[in-house]
Amino acid sequence: MPELPEVEVTRRSVGGIEGARVLALHMGKPLRWPLGIEPEALVGLQVGPVGRRGKYLWLPLLHQTPGHDGGGLLWHLGMSGSLAFSAHLGPRGGHDHAELVTDRGQLRLTDPRRFGAVVWSPGLGELPASKLLASLGPEPFDPTWTPEALHAALQGRRMAIKQALLSGDLVVGAGNIYASDALWQAGIDPRTPCARIGPARAARLHAAVRQVLAEAIDAGGSTLRDFRNAHGEVGQYQGQARVYGRAGEACSRCGVTIRRIVQGQRATYFCPGCQHR
Repeated sequence: MPELPEVEVTRRSVGGIEGARVLALHMGKPLRWPLGIEPEALVGLQVGPVGRRGKYLWLPLLHQTPGHDGGGLLWHLGMSGSLAFSAHLGPRGGHDHAELVTDRGQLRLTDPRRFGAVVWSPGLGELPASKLLASLGPEPFDPTWTPEALHAALQGRRMAIKQALLSGDLVVGAGNIYASDALWQAGIDPRTPCARIGPARAARLHAAVRQVLAEAIDAGGSTLRDFRNAHGEVGQYQGQARVYGRAGEACSRCGVTIRRIVQGQRATYFCPGCQHR
């Protein structure tokens, strides 16, 4: 599943669509949620700066009259979706379920499993966008997300810290690969109950989450199967992961063999030698 780094990489790779005029919107087979507007109503609108909230991309649409917006499109890549943006994408295939045609090229969602979505909303703070975004935790690079805020959010929780990171309410974007690596970086056993993590370890984890996600974005995200950015380039982070996918290998920090366990039906990788409860 594309996580925050992959979605942020995608956002950056579609930046060339800003300022383009919408010529058409073609929808294929039904996605997770209905579009919520007639595609013809979007023709003539101008695409504003592409934004991101969690794993959602926001394409604001502006009327030609300054100061008047036309809402926007909230895009989600689902389990295995990807966006492509080019002036010459060729004919749509069977897994291409949404295509925004503009005077600068086509923005196309390819989603074989159809868990993705393209939803129109009058604004991020209005329905349906506000409902879809309501449960998201803080952004990892937001200045308001501090070590103290993370420590406070951990108090009273009995679940394991790895599963808490995946829940998305502590912080968005720490998906399975990145949560495993961040916990290794912070020296915390993934099975540690949240409430046992004190201020010092919370500060280490806070720094580790930011570092790992920043490195993943710089590496173009992770391509384990089919992720590509909007120009067809694969991610490279999987090749530099600290522990994820490295069961049986020696830990680069202490030399102990990396283990793989299952938590909440998700694979977790960690080093039993230098990650402590």
